This record gives sequence, structure tokens and C-alpha cells, in this order.
Amino acid sequence: SNKSNFDRNLDLLKELVRYATLAPSSHNTQCWKFHIAPSSLDKATYKIFIFPDYSRRCPVVDPDDHHLFISLGCAVENLHIAALAYGYFTSITYHQAIEGKKAETIQVDLKKLDIKPTEPTHSDLFEAIPKRQCTRSDYDGKPLPAADLELLAHSNVNKDVQLMLITDKSAIENVLNYVLQGNTAQLNNPKFVEELKKWIRFSDDESVEKGDGLSTRASGNPSIPRWLGSTFFDLFFTAKSESEKYAKQIRSASGIAIFCAETADKAHWVEVGRCYQRFALQATALGIRNSFLNQPLEVAVIRPQFATSIGLGNKRPDLIVRFGYAAPMPHALRRPVESVII
Repeated sequence: SNKSNFDRNLDLLKELVRYATLAPSSHNTQCWKFHIAPSSLDKATYKIFIFPDYSRRCPVVDPDDHHLFISLGCAVENLHIAALAYGYFTSITYHQAIEGKKAETIQVDLKKLDIKPTEPTHSDLFEAIPKRQCTRSDYDGKPLPAADLELLAHSNVNKDVQLMLITDKSAIENVLNYVLQGNTAQLNNPKFVEELKKWIRFSDDESVEKGDGLSTRASGNPSIPRWLGSTFFDLFFTAKSESEKYAKQIRSASGIAIFCAETADKAHWVEVGRCYQRFALQATALGIRNSFLNQPLEVAVIRPQFATSIGLGNKRPDLIVRFGYAAPMPHALRRPVESVII
């Protein structure tokens, strides 16, 4: 029967959700929930629904849930790639809220591929899912080989999302200038600082207990008790110190990637997340690190000026990412799969 077939495959479907949760999210909030269901029509088909978890919003840095829906898109892409590796085709549908009666939902239909179970379908991108990370350290400044830049450029297969790759030093300095403006505006906003601090996990114990947030160890700082970390944060986390850090990090990068959707709505933000995730996994497969620099996009008054400066006119740029070579950092933790399945 359909139900017993579903029960037999439930562990595998949960494993696909686990791969989805290895996606990045703003402040590592892990702002998603999943629901697994059998198809009523076909015993070889299953459905996984992905919902936004609004209890994990960041209303100061992300007032319109832009980053939240990009994060959901990253999770969708991981799920899609993992499903293929396990022999399932995916069909992905985005459902808008209807008069407030229904949450925005991404529906992933999984249908068994007609292949021998022994045939390997693992890809470089699939193998990269557990290795990928946002590496928040200095890079080594070496240029990427042209062939690797080409692979990164072609990782974006969505006609509605533009990917710009910037390697020219003066163009990188222009991006840096806007990152510093955005960083200064954010760190002069007490509400932004308070929200960020809430998601920082100062000690290993706190990271393990919560399973989310920004681990200080993942950004190269020692594990210390929260009371001490909180004191240091208040003393030393200043616009000046952060700007110096970002200037060094950006100048040590091989290049900058900027993603921009044709339309600024939630469905397109999900697509931006999918495109970014493919880029990040392709980079990981090539031994290239990346991390976000979204400050100019998060400060509403700076965003249009930045868009004009990089030739995007009236469009809203969605993500700014630096990339290059560096040693791996400790990985940010994830909550148990059971805690995100409803």
C-alpha cells in the first residue's frame, strides 16, 4: 500500500531533509520547517513541504524577510541535489499566501528515477553539501584560474537571476566602500547590534545546546562563557574594528559575486537562494571558500546607491559574496532533524 511504502522510505526522506538543513541561513537562524507526506496518487511519489519559520525572523536586519526566503531557497537546492543523488526527480512549486489563510510554502515533489538502484548518481555538488561553509576569515588573495571562474559563472542556470563576478581591483574597492558604509550604519544602530548579539554563540557549550546561531569559533575567536563574551562584545565590537576587519577580508578575496533577481518578490528570492547555493557548492567542489558581505543591501538608504554604482539601475541586488582560497574554519552547528519536521 501507499502508506507502508511511505513508512519504509521515511528514514531516507528524513535524510534528504537533513541535507536541506545544511544550507546557510541569515545569522544561522535555520528559519525553516519541513513536512513530509506521501502522494495520494502514486506510491513512488512523495512530497516535502518547506515552510518559513517566522519565530526565527530577524526583523531588524531583514524587515521584509528577504534573507529568510533566500535561506529557504538554499535549503530547496540542497534537497533537490540530494534527492537526485538518491535517485529521485524533483518538481518544485512555490505557493503564495492566499488572503492570509495559508503560509507561503515551497512544495517539493519527489518521484523515483527509473534507474538501477546500484547506479551511482552522486555528483560533485552533492559531495560538497556537508563540506560547504561560509568561511569568515582572511583569504590568500590568489586569483582563480579562468576555467574555475567559468565554472562558477555557469553554476547559475536561472534566467531570472543575474550573477555578476567581479575580479577587477578597483571594482572590488567600490564594493568595499559600500560594505564599510553599511557596516558603520548597522553598528551605529543599537537594535541591529542587540539582534546580532542574540544570535551569537560565545561558547562551545552554548553552540551545542542551541544548535544554531553564529559560533564565535566559526569566525576564528575562542570559546568563552556568555557573560565574558558579552562583555568583550560590548567593549570591542565597534564600527571601526569591524570595518578594519572587512577591509582586510575583502582585499584578500579573489573576487566578489553579486546575485540579482529580475523581480523583487518572495518566489524570486527563493530562486536567488537556489542559485547562490549552486554557486557555493560549485565553489566548495573546486576548493574555493566564500562568505557574505550583505551590509550595503541590508541598509535601505544605501541599497539603491550601491545598485546604481554596479550598473543594476533600479533593480534590487540580493546577495554580495566574496570568494577565494583559505583554510577551512570550524563548521556552524545544526539543530536535530526531528526539531524541524512538523
